[in-house]
Amino acid sequence: MTVREQIESKEAGILSEYACKSTDSYFTRKLRSEEKCPYRTEFQRDRDRILHCNSFRRLKRKTQVFLSPVGDHYRTRLTHTLEVSQIARTISRGMGMNEDLTEAVALGHDLGHSPFGHCGEAVLNEICPHGFRHYLQSVRVVEEIEKNGRGLNLTYAVRNGIECHTNKVAETKEGCIVRLADTIAYINHDIEDSIRAGILFSQDLPTECTDVLGNTKTQRITTLIASVIEHGPDVIDFAPEIRKAHDDLRSFMFERVYTNPAAKQEESKAELLVKKLYSFFIENSSLLPAEYQEIMRKTDEHRAVCDYISGMSDEYAVDLYTELFVPKFWK
Repeated sequence: MTVREQIESKEAGILSEYACKSTDSYFTRKLRSEEKCPYRTEFQRDRDRILHCNSFRRLKRKTQVFLSPVGDHYRTRLTHTLEVSQIARTISRGMGMNEDLTEAVALGHDLGHSPFGHCGEAVLNEICPHGFRHYLQSVRVVEEIEKNGRGLNLTYAVRNGIECHTNKVAETKEGCIVRLADTIAYINHDIEDSIRAGILFSQDLPTECTDVLGNTKTQRITTLIASVIEHGPDVIDFAPEIRKAHDDLRSFMFERVYTNPAAKQEESKAELLVKKLYSFFIENSSLLPAEYQEIMRKTDEHRAVCDYISGMSDEYAVDLYTELFVPKFWK
């Protein structure tokens, strides 16, 4: 037996009956057939391909909540992704699910996120005729953009989990776990960043939520993780009391942080920047990089320009805008 076959055999004896096995031909099917790795299962190979791709590295310079925050300890899209992965893996292991599949979905769930967070996403959705949703773009990244248009050739289970991490029910329990891990991570870590930024104070958090979930980040995350595991595998969710406290805390964050002018004071500038870059490259599509020229030939200039801008980091977008639109001093 190969190392991969030994791992697959162990899965059959260890994982829950609800888990997605690495030998499941429906969930491991790919867009292109290829030889199996002798050392890694299909889901382990998916995880590795995501970790090594360009889009994953660019997440380190993409906004989580605060645009280009000054300070080493604020979250970026990359640190958010790693935290989602840790939470999802803990839940998956506790429920006897496939941890490799869970990790692959978690690491890939935000690969298509635009620069400037949900502000950039909203602008691209407004101006691009094809529309723009980061979860669909993440699938597009792994299927059609990475590796110079060849894509990463991931399994169906991973692609489905990525697509469904925001507002759909994934076909695997592991994909459903990532969806909950995403919200557990961003609510609690955004609270910490908001307190660091002086937008919130610990005592501002609603007591009806903290009495149930806990007063510290660690207590809240632990309570939420435990609730998912103990709720059982039939429906991946929190217990009803925990669900209500979670939803109320999320609503509080939307009211006090996600729509707070202090946190969003630079968004109008980011919106203008994205719109200016978009219109410039629509009018000058010949200046697009070669890989996006190829996308334009296959589809149209709007699809190519949207793909190009959505893949930019915040810093790259600002630098490109400066190069194109800000006059240089004569030296």
